[in-house]
Amino acid sequence: MKIKLTTVLALLLLCGCKVGPDFTPPKPALPAAWVGATGTAGPSADLRQWWKLFQDPALTALVDEALKANLSLASAEASLRQARALRGVAAGGLWPSATASASALREGGPLYGGGPANLFQTGLDATWELDIFGGVRRNLESAEANVTAAVENLRDVQVSITAEVALDYVQLRGYQQEIVTAQENLEIQRHTVEITSKLYKVGFDSGLDMANAEETVATTEAQIPVYETGARQSIYALSVLLGREPGYLVERLAPTAALPPLPTTIPAVLPSDLLRRRPDIRQAEALLHSATAQIGVAVAQLFPQFSLTGGVGFASSQSGTLLRRANRSYFLGPAASWPIFQGGAIVSNIRAQEALRDVAFITYRQTVLTALQDVENALVAFDQEQKHFKSLSTAVAADHRAVDLSLRLFHEGQTDFLSVITAQRTLYTDDAALTQSRENLGADLVALYKALGGGWDLD
Repeated sequence: MKIKLTTVLALLLLCGCKVGPDFTPPKPALPAAWVGATGTAGPSADLRQWWKLFQDPALTALVDEALKANLSLASAEASLRQARALRGVAAGGLWPSATASASALREGGPLYGGGPANLFQTGLDATWELDIFGGVRRNLESAEANVTAAVENLRDVQVSITAEVALDYVQLRGYQQEIVTAQENLEIQRHTVEITSKLYKVGFDSGLDMANAEETVATTEAQIPVYETGARQSIYALSVLLGREPGYLVERLAPTAALPPLPTTIPAVLPSDLLRRRPDIRQAEALLHSATAQIGVAVAQLFPQFSLTGGVGFASSQSGTLLRRANRSYFLGPAASWPIFQGGAIVSNIRAQEALRDVAFITYRQTVLTALQDVENALVAFDQEQKHFKSLSTAVAADHRAVDLSLRLFHEGQTDFLSVITAQRTLYTDDAALTQSRENLGADLVALYKALGGGWDLD
């Protein structure tokens, strides 16, 4: 009889089904190509460490440090450890549970038959819930998907951190170059002040031209503290990204340096590649998987639950004789429970889990659409900024010629001093815009690499 019961239970476990829907990865409809991909594509671009394409050792060092010390990454790693631990909790439901107990009591009074007496007890109870309908396995499946989601979250944080470091670094060097641009234009403008001052002293100027020249110098000088503030705040932001106090990188990054050189090509990535490259999409898919498995956990509550229970114990009035065979008792047998009426709670829970699955699916779709939008935004921004930069470069070259020509014509008496002031102001405006455009190109490339999911190893 024992052999037959064991055989039946083994067959039930082996043939046990898993109720609820099986997860099927979604296959969203994606465009065949990017709408804004008009630039030069380079298939050799390495998205795993895209920041090295800028060929700036300082940037590379900052990213490497951030990936080791950033606090957001440390938090994501802790969340991953939690998800793995909870998977272990879910897996524990597949195994028997055993509980040991022991007690020593001193009993007395009418209820206990008269005088005081001792009672010593010890025992071991075990229960094994048979996962015939797959509720525990569905819960483990959900926990496994949550681990995957935590892994992808860690990767997504890594993508964001590398992009933030690169963007703050580009902004820092952009501010520093804007200071250089302002100082270069100040030299030209101060030279003009010297000319007008000499003319005023010898009576060839009413003082208006000198006032205009001084106003131009003061306006340019007023921009430098703004750029200094932006540069210092960028250093503070980089320091915090490295998990350090704001002033940690001041001495290291305060010296002026050029903007990092731009890669000559943009990576050739198809829209369909985003499904495996973007960690946030992979995370959304894993969360959808987890929510789908939870439906099976809820459905399993509709069916009977079978378990094996057993135990062995000893009881005696004397501790020295507690473990004798004559004081032993035991029990062993199957048990079953079946929720007949729960007021609709089980069915309502199933519907709730299905709704959560639907929410997860909508979130997945929205994540895919947002990813496509991120890439298209970055592509069109980079493409249009290239045109903007080219036009500004032509304008600045013409501005330099205009400044030289206006000064020569002024000395020859063929134009008034207002033409000189206007030419110098235009030069500074366009020169500053050119520097800003160069910074924007770097920022647009950083945004593109981030949108494509670069910053972690696909393998």
